Amino acid sequence: MRPSEQAVVCVPARDEVRCLPRLLRSLAAQDGLSAGTPLRVLIVANNCTDGTVAAVRAMEAAGEAPALAIRVIEAHLEPAEAHVGTARRMALDAGAAWLDADGHPDGILLTTDADARVPRTWLAANLRALEGAEIVGGRLVIDPEQESDPALADLHDRIERYWAAVRRIEDALDAPPHDPAPRHGDHTGASLALRAALYRSVGGLPALPRGEDNALVARVREAGGRLRHCPEVSVMVSDRAAGRAQGGMATEMVRRAVTARAGLPYRLPAPSHWEAVIARRAALRSVFRGTAGPKRLAALAAFGLTAADLASISPDACVNDIAFVERAGPLCEAADGPAPEMELDAALAAFDTILRPSAAA
Repeated sequence: MRPSEQAVVCVPARDEVRCLPRLLRSLAAQDGLSAGTPLRVLIVANNCTDGTVAAVRAMEAAGEAPALAIRVIEAHLEPAEAHVGTARRMALDAGAAWLDADGHPDGILLTTDADARVPRTWLAANLRALEGAEIVGGRLVIDPEQESDPALADLHDRIERYWAAVRRIEDALDAPPHDPAPRHGDHTGASLALRAALYRSVGGLPALPRGEDNALVARVREAGGRLRHCPEVSVMVSDRAAGRAQGGMATEMVRRAVTARAGLPYRLPAPSHWEAVIARRAALRSVFRGTAGPKRLAALAAFGLTAADLASISPDACVNDIAFVERAGPLCEAADGPAPEMELDAALAAFDTILRPSAAA
């Protein structure tokens, strides 16, 4: 059986008449597909008014995507629920039900965005990465809608260098064995993959108006799941300013465009913040691995975790250190208060200072 026969791509779409056909063409071009072994695609058209569904039907009628088996759910949601979290949850739930009905209850769910497009290796790379992980995030590659602005392109590059430096600190202090370097740092709804049985077991994707993707990843990690940022998995994402999800990618693109155009400072958490957070996560992991029962609880008190915190974490019930750190880490970070911020170039210089000793070692 071909891997594509056990997979379904789940896509929320709202007024995407222009972009969704482009995504579907990129999915139809995935390596190893054919009309005899099509890839399932489940689309939830959320309160669309621009002909999105008609565009999909026209593609099918014209035979433009014979390597896809497409299902479209037209959803008419109330204003309070008409957001990407509800639509993505509906798509993933329906995708899992489709796999189950076809005899693949542990088949693979993938999700992406209607305004994205994927390279022809996307499906195969996700399936390979899932052999050593429970959930896989794809690297975001910005796909300019218009001619690139050099100042904006430079800002994108410097921001990528910032997050690469954060990962280098992680490699030095708390390297994840299941997610080795080189890796990227993205795990958003533009590219996620996990098995349907796991998706069900963690309660599915939280139907939040924003951040629904990160919330699903957190649920998987809280259950002990390994998150892989495989460099071979990537997705091209739009840099458009008029997004469909409030607080989503479009909001960040507006911030970057305004910053680059006006020469304004772009601020991010100071490197010292990440150094402290990652070192503490490593220490929490060490306590979990090296102690148990009352000794573990006593050791955790040094991290400022209260009795109520420990009760909510249930350390002895955590299946592994991933689950424990994912539960305990955010509680510690919340007690820290807001992270101090620095201007981007100053932060990059500070990273160089922090990382220089390890580079010389």
